[in-house]
Amino acid sequence: MDQKDWVLMKTLYEQRNMTRTAAKLYVSQPSLSYRLKNLEEEFGVPLFFKTKKGIGFTSEGEYLVQYSKEMLKQLQLMKDTMSNMEEDVSGILRIGVSSNFAQYLLPKVLKNFSKNYPNVRFNVKTGWSTQVIELLNNSSVHVGILRSDRGWQGEKVLLRKEPLYLISKEKLNIDLLPEYRLINYSTDSSLKDSITAWWADQFSEPANIEMEVDRLETCKEMVKNDFGFAIVPGICLKKDDDLYQQEICFKDGTPVTRETWLMYNQSFENLTVVDRFVNHLKEWNGKD
Repeated sequence: MDQKDWVLMKTLYEQRNMTRTAAKLYVSQPSLSYRLKNLEEEFGVPLFFKTKKGIGFTSEGEYLVQYSKEMLKQLQLMKDTMSNMEEDVSGILRIGVSSNFAQYLLPKVLKNFSKNYPNVRFNVKTGWSTQVIELLNNSSVHVGILRSDRGWQGEKVLLRKEPLYLISKEKLNIDLLPEYRLINYSTDSSLKDSITAWWADQFSEPANIEMEVDRLETCKEMVKNDFGFAIVPGICLKKDDDLYQQEICFKDGTPVTRETWLMYNQSFENLTVVDRFVNHLKEWNGKD
């Protein structure tokens, strides 16, 4: 069993489907089936079985998956450590980033970091904060930048707090919001919970949802064209946005805010590239 088999086992376990696994690994299905059969012959026990939904794993198969994940993790750590032995700060920095931070701030952060460390390359994975925390838990990334602390037990640094805003084309009477049209957008659960908590604190009536869109930028464009109002994090707003903007607060005057956290596993602190990036973000500390 070698690195290719470790990757195969991990990918098949994630996909639970032969077609998707073959596509993910850029191999043919017959080639994939042949490699899986060879693995079972090598260990002398059944590792897989077919289910109505795809592929299942025997107890021995489950054990081999965990072994494969651990071996891939150790292999990556060895590569990182060897890269770290060079005098210059170099190598690949693996970063998991929440989608909104990745869109609005990450390019500038990485550009500034690259000015000081031009030999560092970046492997960036974006998604909801729930997906980023999973990448951290699996040690698939060195650091994560998330929009909530998610109960992370490793190292974490609060990078910034930003208010949530009510945005609309024209000024609205906030006391009459249930009468206006709300435009919703897909986002992670922590932001949804913050908006829901604020609405429940302010109003007894439900929101009048006019539209449901998949992206925050689409939502902003709908608001700019006067199809309704929205509640958005400050990270997405620009000085040249032609929008009415009002920070929202709870009835007791507490602002409704959105946090951005830097998180990383202590075991990666000895890697120079991680140490320098963490320090870079601490110095940036939310400055646009």
